[in-house]
Amino acid sequence: MPILEQFLVIAMVHFLAVASPGPDFALILKQSIRYNRRIAIYTSFGIAAGIIVHVTYSLVGIGLLIASDERLFTALKYIAASYFCYIAWHCLGAKNPEKEKLNPNNLESDDQLSIQSEPSKTVTSTDNQSAKKAFLNGFLINALNVKATLFFVSLFSVVIAPETLLSIKIAYGVYLVVATAAWFCFLSYMLTQEKVRYVLQRKGYILDRVMGVILLLLAIQLVLSDLN
Repeated sequence: MPILEQFLVIAMVHFLAVASPGPDFALILKQSIRYNRRIAIYTSFGIAAGIIVHVTYSLVGIGLLIASDERLFTALKYIAASYFCYIAWHCLGAKNPEKEKLNPNNLESDDQLSIQSEPSKTVTSTDNQSAKKAFLNGFLINALNVKATLFFVSLFSVVIAPETLLSIKIAYGVYLVVATAAWFCFLSYMLTQEKVRYVLQRKGYILDRVMGVILLLLAIQLVLSDLN
């Protein structure tokens, strides 16, 4: 298969993979609803970093080893299922903001509001920690996704010809990382548009819970697939 044709197939297959709803999309949606554009974009970079892991072990042949070693692959499945359950738990815990406003415990005094409005070093530190955690969450949810493992193993062993030069394979890998980051950053931007964000913040808790259920179902599917 010519390199250009090979690249077009890779680009199309990759786009269909990232555009379809899954753990990555669920996490970006949660971050956009619960936090802000900055946090969602950091999460997008984390997801792209997870792609680097998949590309690297596919290039060196570790991905094929993981897929062929039943015990190792099963262990990875359970780790991924556990992490999906962790994210799902947080999604399912999303609260209705309208009810939260009516809760007397959430009403703030003028003094509290004035203190919160003043910039401080503590707030900056918290923001930095949140950004790091957002990146780590994005990285883990992608790097631990066994379906992504199978996707990249298939891509680098079936779609990409074995005789393809290593430099070309690396170029494909770079494209996959950049394209993933671009797609989820675009998604983060769209989901945090003022009008979209307004709707999501009022009714987004419903989507948050739905995504929590989807992640929980994905985790159950991973476990059940091992029992069959």
